[in-house]
Amino acid sequence: MTFDSHSVTLKIWDPSTVDHTLEEAVSHVSTVAGAHRDHVRVTRSGPDVFTVHVGDLA
Repeated sequence: MTFDSHSVTLKIWDPSTVDHTLEEAVSHVSTVAGAHRDHVRVTRSGPDVFTVHVGDLA
């Protein structure tokens, strides 16, 4: 896992925890970055690798 104030990259090994883990990551990034949850995006960046980041609404 790597992170800064506006993003976090996670490798999630257990498929049964994906939803919960990503939900927690979205909450964390939203809070730390001071951004509304609607501005937080999840991108799948590889096998079992997800990046949660503050993005635009485009």
